[in-house]
Amino acid sequence: MGMVVTGYIQVSSKGRRDVIDITAKVQQVIADKGVSDGIVVVFVPGSTAALTTIEFEPGLVKDIDALLERLIPYKEDYRHHQTWHDDNGAAHLQAALMGPSITVPVVNGKLTLGTWQQIVLVDCDTRPRDRTLVVQMIY
Repeated sequence: MGMVVTGYIQVSSKGRRDVIDITAKVQQVIADKGVSDGIVVVFVPGSTAALTTIEFEPGLVKDIDALLERLIPYKEDYRHHQTWHDDNGAAHLQAALMGPSITVPVVNGKLTLGTWQQIVLVDCDTRPRDRTLVVQMIY
């Protein structure tokens, strides 16, 4: 039977599709917990942020912002706004499209990411947020 260990990452975002590279922080949790081989799952509690992998570079970060704005623009009037009298309906939909977690194999204590692949948090909420991400390793 495998072992499970849990760590946490604190992230502050500007909101409005702020994209934050968390790769080094995830790698640090793996090192701190002494995991050599297994899988790591990173999860963002909350329904207005998501996790994915990208090549973290300024052009692609802008492209993600533009794509999500074309697909699910902030300015639309969503039923969520009518229900809760707020303005973040688009944020919920954008985050749902990408998903709240990511799983990556760990081999010899290292994330098995490609050369140009980083783990990123995309915070879609309409205001700055402090987030606590859950990092759970099974080995």
